Amino acid sequence: MMQNLKQRLRIIFILLILFFSQYYSQTLTLNESIETALSNNRDIKIAKLDVEKAEEAVDEAFGYALPSFDLSANFSHFLSKPKMAFPDFEALLTNATYNILFNEGVLPQDNSKFLPMESKLQSFSQTNNFEASAQVTQILFNSAVFRGIGASQIYLDLSKEQLKAKTAEVVFNVKQAFYGALLTKQMLDITKATLANAEENLKNVKSYFEQGLTSEFEMMQAEVMVENIRPKVYELENLYKDTLNKLKLVIGVDQNSELNVTGEINYTNKEIPEIDDALSIALSKNYDISSLKVKKQIDEEFIALDRSEYWPQLAAFGNYTYAGSSDSWNFQNYSATTVGLSFSMNIFNGGRTQNKVDQSLIGLRQTEEQINTLKDYTVSEVKNTINNLHRVKLQVDAVERNVSLAERAYDISVTRYNEGTGTQLEIKNANIELQTAKTNRLQVVHDYIIAFAKLDKLLGILSETEIDFIKK
Repeated sequence: MMQNLKQRLRIIFILLILFFSQYYSQTLTLNESIETALSNNRDIKIAKLDVEKAEEAVDEAFGYALPSFDLSANFSHFLSKPKMAFPDFEALLTNATYNILFNEGVLPQDNSKFLPMESKLQSFSQTNNFEASAQVTQILFNSAVFRGIGASQIYLDLSKEQLKAKTAEVVFNVKQAFYGALLTKQMLDITKATLANAEENLKNVKSYFEQGLTSEFEMMQAEVMVENIRPKVYELENLYKDTLNKLKLVIGVDQNSELNVTGEINYTNKEIPEIDDALSIALSKNYDISSLKVKKQIDEEFIALDRSEYWPQLAAFGNYTYAGSSDSWNFQNYSATTVGLSFSMNIFNGGRTQNKVDQSLIGLRQTEEQINTLKDYTVSEVKNTINNLHRVKLQVDAVERNVSLAERAYDISVTRYNEGTGTQLEIKNANIELQTAKTNRLQVVHDYIIAFAKLDKLLGILSETEIDFIKK
């Protein structure tokens, strides 16, 4: 019974270790790294929020062209009524009455009956007042409104292009960081294998020395070779941690999390496009260039928006008002209905409109210069990248053959030493050359992969998974 309990506890303990090791340590492939980055990268999140913001701006722009309906109401109570100077109606009426009686001969003329004409403070307001109104307004013509609808749609297109550009940039950065970590990891494996070869050789030399078949000097050489390689292992282990931290930053995961990469840096023979074809694709599909082209359209729309201030504005409106007033709470109510047209047009505003147009024209020219500069840069980068691909491709066969030769040379040096015809110096040199050959092969293939990743970014090429992410 006790043994079964211990066995169960051991199984639970092992499962817990496996669970937490999986939770705290994550091993990613390239595709998983890209998917993680597209989900977590803050720049991508900001770009997607810009798209959502632009969609709301399109709806807002359409809203300006739709009818607007406004309600308003107010109530006021005078604690002290306002007064104004006005002719004395009592004196005016009295004087007019006596004047008629005197003229008709009803009464004898008596000027003392006339009162002096003076102004008198009088109130024409009632204590309590209320008013409620409803108004409908429909814009019939406003160039700024109609232009704004088109500009908002172009702004949405710009935000989408910028999202694509940012996605392409993040994908390229992930590939660089991932393959950088993978390169360091495989170089670490090569160095560890080199160290293992040196340690195996040291073990054999010690055995020969104990049997008196080799000198102490050769054994010391074997020990020095081991100790010279060991620091490189520690150095690459630290470098691997640094490259993993960089990858964490790019894909947007916690720096305290445990992360590893899995995969191989293998050469795949791909067709390298012709420079002219690649340039044509890059100039038409590069996302950075496309973004600037759309920005140019927005600049043109802003010019049209600024010029729209020269045009008149025409709107139709209908208004219904219900109001009442009273000195007590017995209101006298009335209603009024109004329909009409509102027309406005600026004749002169100190040249502000023209100055705004001139500023927008300058902004347009700046964007055109940015497009030309980016095109020149893209052309240069495409040419350099394709030339590098051709150069690296020529090196691949050479480094592959060199690795085979180095492996063969190392095996021969070990065999010669075991047979007593070789030296430790031969083994040391062969081991170093084998490590160098494998490292060179890794570096060349790594450069080849990164060059193709850079070319994909320049040509605006994304995978179906990445395009589907953008469309979500």
